[in-house]
Amino acid sequence: MAEARNTGSQQGSREERLRAALRANLARRKAQARARADNEEQAETAKSDTGETEGDE
Repeated sequence: MAEARNTGSQQGSREERLRAALRANLARRKAQARARADNEEQAETAKSDTGETEGDE
């Protein structure tokens, strides 16, 4: 039963850890989205430079 009760400082430190984890996760997701967008843009640029279209194989 003692484990079920959290003191104010324990609850606060848990919330801080969760906030930090959420911020790190958001930053990682944003970086992944930027990398995907950059890769798509580079692929489109390369296709236009070679004269290829999406239907060409």
